Amino acid sequence: MLEYIKTILLKVSFDKMLFEKELRKAFKVLVKEELQQLKQWCYDQFSGVYLRILNSVFSKAQV
Repeated sequence: MLEYIKTILLKVSFDKMLFEKELRKAFKVLVKEELQQLKQWCYDQFSGVYLRILNSVFSKAQV
């Protein structure tokens, strides 16, 4: 499921609102270990573009 979420995030990364929506949806389907991996991957891939969104979503989730 983690790889599927990564694929979706890459495909919607052109749109800030879609990206945030899909990132939030990932928290409903991934287990804690997968969320930690997703967090690292997201910061590696998108911190230059969506740092504020990443900080907001992951800080609220306590991952």
